[in-house]
Amino acid sequence: MAITSANQLELLQTAEAVAREKMIDPSLVVEAMEESLARAAKSRYGSEMDIRVKIDRKTGRASFTRVRTVVEDEELENYQAEMTVQQAKQYMAEPKVGDTFVEEVPPVELGRIAAQSAKQVILQKVREAERDRQFEEFKDRVGTIINGTVKREEYGNIIVDVGRGEAILRRNEKIGRESYRPGDRIRCYVKDVRRETRGPQIFLSRTAPEFMAELFKMEVPEIYDGIIEIKAVARDPGSRAKIGVISYDGSIDPVGACVGMRGSRVQAVVNELQGEKIDIIPWNEDMPTFLVNALQPAEVSKVVLDEDAERIEVVVPDDQLSLAIGRRGQNVRLASQLTGLDIDILTEEEESKRRQKEFEERTQLFMDALDLDEFFAQLLVSEGFTNLEEVAYVDQDELLVIDGVDEDTATELQTRAREQLEEQARKALERARELGAEDSLVSFEGLTPQMLEALAEDGVKTLEDFATCADWELAGGWTTVNGQRVKDEGLLEKFDVSLEEAQTMVMTARVLLGWVDPTELEAEEAEEGDADGETEERED
Repeated sequence: MAITSANQLELLQTAEAVAREKMIDPSLVVEAMEESLARAAKSRYGSEMDIRVKIDRKTGRASFTRVRTVVEDEELENYQAEMTVQQAKQYMAEPKVGDTFVEEVPPVELGRIAAQSAKQVILQKVREAERDRQFEEFKDRVGTIINGTVKREEYGNIIVDVGRGEAILRRNEKIGRESYRPGDRIRCYVKDVRRETRGPQIFLSRTAPEFMAELFKMEVPEIYDGIIEIKAVARDPGSRAKIGVISYDGSIDPVGACVGMRGSRVQAVVNELQGEKIDIIPWNEDMPTFLVNALQPAEVSKVVLDEDAERIEVVVPDDQLSLAIGRRGQNVRLASQLTGLDIDILTEEEESKRRQKEFEERTQLFMDALDLDEFFAQLLVSEGFTNLEEVAYVDQDELLVIDGVDEDTATELQTRAREQLEEQARKALERARELGAEDSLVSFEGLTPQMLEALAEDGVKTLEDFATCADWELAGGWTTVNGQRVKDEGLLEKFDVSLEEAQTMVMTARVLLGWVDPTELEAEEAEEGDADGETEERED
């Protein structure tokens, strides 16, 4: 096939037709044609030549040109596409390195093989353009709801026609008992859009918590307008869900607005989710209060929050335990997801037994360590004393408020407590040295004899050993494994060493050993302080 005047306009007509069919820019199709013709010309004139083709967007005329670039003498490698400054003087007045010399070459005849190759290039370029168009269209729809038509099922995954492309609803993103047939209408949440070699992949979901939030946004105008905000969603897809909402208008009840007149709004969402029961809970910034609401319909007697561990302990009446836990643990699991806290549920009887056990252990501690009778030891525990340090170093006035304790008794109590602590420290230091603790670690400021003993028992015997420890290895922490929070026990955690204190001690040890330059450390701390200050100013 030759590019003659008879078929020049056909190029533009073909480009227009393909662009309309694939819904892409016609110029992209023309560029693909130019590239395919250039490849065919190279096979005719030589692959080392830099042949370029330009199709006039008005007339359809294709012009073939050969381009040669001026390079330094020592850089000349390709004689067909490059030339030296001296060679270029034959064609140009004052050639410089980097200049190009363009000359027109005769159009090529496209044989059967060349024509087939050109067709493949055009098809490939069109496919790439189509994929780019599809990705650009759907990437901005991530996080929204999309309507589509079921095309087919592949290995449990549903292929959905979403207009200008296909999307996939994986079987683990379907609500359990759902089944679809080709032609069924389906509504899904666009979870992700990714570029892949076979084209953009659009991943849908009907189990994502965000899907429920978007459905409520469609049904409840106050949420769409921002008057009511969905703060948290937890779902057991197809079975039960909990949703936390807050109203920024005191005159509007967030729960009532989401439920709607006679439950019309929430029922519309329930119907879309195959009958999934939804608990709508008023949001509260006070996490214990919010958790009490989240555990409804169960009644809660007491809540104890441990913010560092991100755990919360809930005490319920004995007859409310099964209701609080829910069928197969569903109620407490959803409440945990909603609050982002691990929840321990105890009955009032279990909590009473635990408190009694703690009371007896502390009483026995004071009886043994301070040589007190049971009644007097119980008095100390009842007043809130939990360990020897509190007795030894508390202001004496706090001991004098205990019935039967005068100044002499208080002084005697504190003397005994301090002597006992000193004896414990002496034994701990002896034990640490027996285990091999060296003077470099023993003399390090901030470590008590009991801490030295605990470190030595774990093999940390020198300042170098201590300096290699991570802060969480000393203070402990929490790690998320397979969605579950797992406790990391710290070597010094039982001594109430915080993560910040552990970090400071480790960095101090590294400075003493010369591993860290203190001036660099101060500069980093100053930068962090400035960054925190800027953050606070922006918040103000």
